[in-house]
Amino acid sequence: MSGPEENAQNGAHHIVGPAVYVTILFALLVGTGLTVWASFLELGPWNPIIALAIATTKAMLVVLFFMHVKYSTKLTKLTVFAGIFMFLVLISMTLADYISRAWGSW
Repeated sequence: MSGPEENAQNGAHHIVGPAVYVTILFALLVGTGLTVWASFLELGPWNPIIALAIATTKAMLVVLFFMHVKYSTKLTKLTVFAGIFMFLVLISMTLADYISRAWGSW
């Protein structure tokens, strides 16, 4: 057996070439430029949605490549997914409480 499965079992690390890091760097710089450009546009209620979409994409690139989650074991990927899922649960519970309040009725 050779490949990523053997490396994961033997504890060997995946080596990422500099070209991958440079590509991700340029993608993050483009994302930053898009964020600045989108901040000057007047899109009404779509402004925060677009800004969050760009920020989520940039965060995903950082987690996958700079934190090496893309090349990690399934347990590491499950742990990252569980953390993101728990974050979304907490945010949805907070927003459900915020939306359900009777504002101005006291």
